[in-house]
Amino acid sequence: MKQLLIPKNYENPLSYLDSEIAIKIVKDQFEKRLADCLNLVRVSAPLYVTKKSGLNDDLNGVERPVSFEIKDLDEEVEIVHSLAKWKRQALNRYDLRGFEGLYTDMNAIRRDEELDNLHSVYVDQWDWEKIIQKEDRTIETLKNTVNKIVKAIVQTQTILRYAYPDLKPMVSQNVFFITTQQLEDLYPNLTPKEREDEICRKHSTVFLMQIGDTLKSGIRHDGRAPDYDDWQLNGDLLVYYPLLERAFEISSMGIRVDEKSLVSQCEKAHATDRLDYPFHQKILHQELPYTIGGGIGQSRLCMLLLNKAHIGEVQVSQWSDQMKEECAKHHMYLL
Repeated sequence: MKQLLIPKNYENPLSYLDSEIAIKIVKDQFEKRLADCLNLVRVSAPLYVTKKSGLNDDLNGVERPVSFEIKDLDEEVEIVHSLAKWKRQALNRYDLRGFEGLYTDMNAIRRDEELDNLHSVYVDQWDWEKIIQKEDRTIETLKNTVNKIVKAIVQTQTILRYAYPDLKPMVSQNVFFITTQQLEDLYPNLTPKEREDEICRKHSTVFLMQIGDTLKSGIRHDGRAPDYDDWQLNGDLLVYYPLLERAFEISSMGIRVDEKSLVSQCEKAHATDRLDYPFHQKILHQELPYTIGGGIGQSRLCMLLLNKAHIGEVQVSQWSDQMKEECAKHHMYLL
């Protein structure tokens, strides 16, 4: 409850029913535009993967996956945290003639999330992955991709406001790019999250690059698993959300590790044991394509574009009775 933010005089313009209709508009319109702008085809995806495959996303390395045994297989499986690794391997299975990549609806359970306005145990994302050439593993490729995704979000925002003109636009087409080290240099006395708030307050729509490695101060801006994103070629898409007076993360994405950065990052993270997994061996032996990919929060995007104060207003999840009562007092009606 300490993390719950209560906006002053909050009164969302959408009723329960209008909210559900607006959610459908956002999901339908953005999904189509994402596929068009990045030239992606939709595929099916797993809810769980085997533990021994090494395909589950380890997030910051401390989150516990939900696991269970399948009786007929006599094998332990884990509900995914995300599909960051699975997508890259899946690209090998599909004949993508006419397409450059894939996207999917990803559903996950993150049991160790601290529940607040933006975080739920239930996670839903558009997970996408796109093949690139080795020479395209550059900051320019990353920035161009970010701009295309933001354009798709802005177009969706415009369509939604035709249906519901009382909604306020939250995302700008003009993206400000900055690295985590540049941000630390700019605000050395602030915490990483406070830095994000300040830079987003100043520039509205921000792409914060190079997340995962240690900064000059000796700390990391934020955690990233060492075996999917290249820490020099990744980032988070952030928007300033005046309703909560803070930075609001919509997407995490990046160019994926190659054979060199995989080893280097696993060494830094003291996780070289992972290099024995089948997925990691394929990267080391250059048997998987070079890719760029990411996840875009479905409920996060709906919350932002619908001007909601709590993610529970756009998705059904579990909350404490105390949080539900406190939210109801301030006109935040959780689904």
